[in-house]
Amino acid sequence: MSHTSRLDAVVVGAGFAGMYALHRLRDRLGLHVRALEAGRGVGGTWYWNRYPGARCDSESLYYSYSFDEDLQSDWTWSERYAGQPEILAYAEHVAERFDLYRDITFGTRVESAAFDGDSGTWQVCTDGGERIEARYLVTAVGCLSAPQSPDLPGAQDFAGRILHTSRWPEEGVDLDGKRVVIVGTGSTGIQLTPEVAQRAAHTTVLQRTANFAIPSRNRPYAEGEFEALRAEYPRHRKEALASAGGFPLPAAPESAEGLDEQQRRTEMDQRWRDGGLVFLGAFADALFNRTSNEAMSEYVRERIRETVQDPATAELLCPDDHPIGSKRICVESGYHAAFNRDDVSLVSVRENPVEGFTRAGIVAGGTEYPADVVVMATGFDAMTGPYLRMDLRGRGGVRLADRWEQGPRTYLGVATAEFPNLFMLTGPGSPSVLGNVMVSIEQHVEWVSDYIAHLEAEGVRTTEPEASAEQEWTDHVAEVASFTFYPEGGSWYMGDNTPGKPRTFMPYAAGMDVYRQRCAEIAEQGYPGFAHA
Repeated sequence: MSHTSRLDAVVVGAGFAGMYALHRLRDRLGLHVRALEAGRGVGGTWYWNRYPGARCDSESLYYSYSFDEDLQSDWTWSERYAGQPEILAYAEHVAERFDLYRDITFGTRVESAAFDGDSGTWQVCTDGGERIEARYLVTAVGCLSAPQSPDLPGAQDFAGRILHTSRWPEEGVDLDGKRVVIVGTGSTGIQLTPEVAQRAAHTTVLQRTANFAIPSRNRPYAEGEFEALRAEYPRHRKEALASAGGFPLPAAPESAEGLDEQQRRTEMDQRWRDGGLVFLGAFADALFNRTSNEAMSEYVRERIRETVQDPATAELLCPDDHPIGSKRICVESGYHAAFNRDDVSLVSVRENPVEGFTRAGIVAGGTEYPADVVVMATGFDAMTGPYLRMDLRGRGGVRLADRWEQGPRTYLGVATAEFPNLFMLTGPGSPSVLGNVMVSIEQHVEWVSDYIAHLEAEGVRTTEPEASAEQEWTDHVAEVASFTFYPEGGSWYMGDNTPGKPRTFMPYAAGMDVYRQRCAEIAEQGYPGFAHA
């Protein structure tokens, strides 16, 4: 029989959510906690995604912890939008500063976790054969951490190398002089393409769906610039917390309606020059007013046509099947311009899907595209995938996969009925993926840890959402989304990128500010909607 370790809490994952949860539960609440991490280091997303061009789409100023003033004062970002190596270095700095490494077990994946009603504990089993018993199970598994690739015939016969962007080798990949095929043009493919194009002999991009992409206008901070910004951190943090997306946006007209063409263009021109996600806020009603949305959509298409020299290629790159913002908008640095190179080709596979591999390349629409390296930028089974790839069983042995068969059901995105003492950080039903996830992470960790402190103080053995509260919240999440263009996007928000996945909008679209206020009210009222035993 394997040895069973006994803890107060197990945290699954050591990305930014898992690290903060470990710190808060261990150092603030005094609980005996251990974090389990599949990777060999901290950082989560930024540990796994090492592909060339990997970069945050939230500004560095806001993509960091705010809970410790000394931490804020001793870290200086070098760029407006930090790249993967710098963000990973920040994660490692945090882990060292707060002595987190001693309570993280690396190279360990949770295979199953089952709630034992008799003892009121979670029985957690790892792929290394360890059993852990804990009162609380806190999942910090990430929203985009379950990679998926199409199962294509012939892969075993391909003479070259097949990579997925989220499992990029730590030692890097030699692409110099290689023929590279990139499959996918979501955020990852858009970041990757211009970087590969500078090194490969030829780059072929296989695109199923064109996506809206806004220039990042990334740049290094000038000498002393970040120090000046850091001196204003209290104001920046306050503005971020009061915003819907976790970072402040410039004031915007309520709507494109009522504005003439020049007024609309002036507003969008300024945001285009500024770069980044602020473009999506050009008109306050962009996600539910067709006139405003189409004005912004057409503006981006015009910019693509101006950038890309070949008219046919430009039209292929112009999104035409979804409203802007209904999929996560992408931030780019040289993506569209890369297609002006003679050694970069764009292939539409919308009508002629990828069929499989030959020894010499990959086939789509009956045409073979020669390749030495094929990179799958094919995304993730988002939000629910990391949960359903574990065997999670709640009260009476109920499987989470069965409870979520028709889509995720949660209360506030942090808990689900019949799974006592399970707390999900940035889970489905929360606004996490619709903005700066660092703001969501801090709010979730602090709310959950405060709730656990309340349970400990009150001597509550177990807690789980009442079925009615869970149903009301799940219905509310769907209702809010129904007022927007999100359901039209065909996106991973809806599960549309994963075959067989139930089609339901998973995040909470009312905004982080609204969500934060609702969570605060529930805490102030003594946590209604939760059943205690």
